Amino acid sequence: MSAPTPEPGTGSPAGTAIALDLTGRTALVTGAAGGIGRACALRLAAAGARVRAVDRAADGLAALAEEAAAIPGLPGTVVPETLDLTDLDAAEAVAAGTDILVNNAGIQLVRPLEEFPPEVFHTVLTVMLEAPFRLIRGALPHMYAQGWGRIVNISSVHGLRASPYKSAYVAAKHGLEGLSKTAALEGAPHGVTSNCVCPGYVRTPLVERQIADQAAAHGLPEDRVLTEVLLRDSALKRLIEPAEVAEAVLYLCTPGAAFVTGTSLTLDGGWTAH
Repeated sequence: MSAPTPEPGTGSPAGTAIALDLTGRTALVTGAAGGIGRACALRLAAAGARVRAVDRAADGLAALAEEAAAIPGLPGTVVPETLDLTDLDAAEAVAAGTDILVNNAGIQLVRPLEEFPPEVFHTVLTVMLEAPFRLIRGALPHMYAQGWGRIVNISSVHGLRASPYKSAYVAAKHGLEGLSKTAALEGAPHGVTSNCVCPGYVRTPLVERQIADQAAAHGLPEDRVLTEVLLRDSALKRLIEPAEVAEAVLYLCTPGAAFVTGTSLTLDGGWTAH
């Protein structure tokens, strides 16, 4: 009896588990000092990647590197790199030589449009849309030269849906979705995939701060904001954990996801099923 035929792009027989080995790959994760970025950095390192963890929070990066160093037998490494992504030239330069790029860094402010500070709107779009463009631009020459690359953009349900009082965040995430699709179309002939991961509300410091902001915006006690505002449209009434998002990111970097590009992997607990 002949052996099973390997599925295209996997190198393993049909029906077997997908390979999670990223040994020899260099990954760059932005916003890596906490939340989703921290979880992605640790998960990619657990799969064998050399992870360059980028953030402006030096203390958070030091804690991440210490945590990674304390994990027995961690196949990969975590290398902290302090960087403010509003320095766009530096952002583009730091992406050179990257095999895997995870655009995760984000900031949030909840305000009505007429009260939203223009300078904050500008900063949000700089960090969450223009910086990813510059990072992708910096990473693509190396990816194209080797015929392989993975771009994973941490978008949000707010890249697919809008909510009141989040004009800058929603605009940036919608823009990131379009940027990701464009990178997918251009990268396809070169073996480079580009996708978005769109979680609902994740248990991160960013969301914890939002609860206070939303309480003020809606005139509700903070203990009611989670169920009545943030999770109102979610079928699953809980926050998603950063580690769950990191598993989706890792999947998109595997050989088994070689045909997945230009799409958005939604982890929203049923929010967009309405």
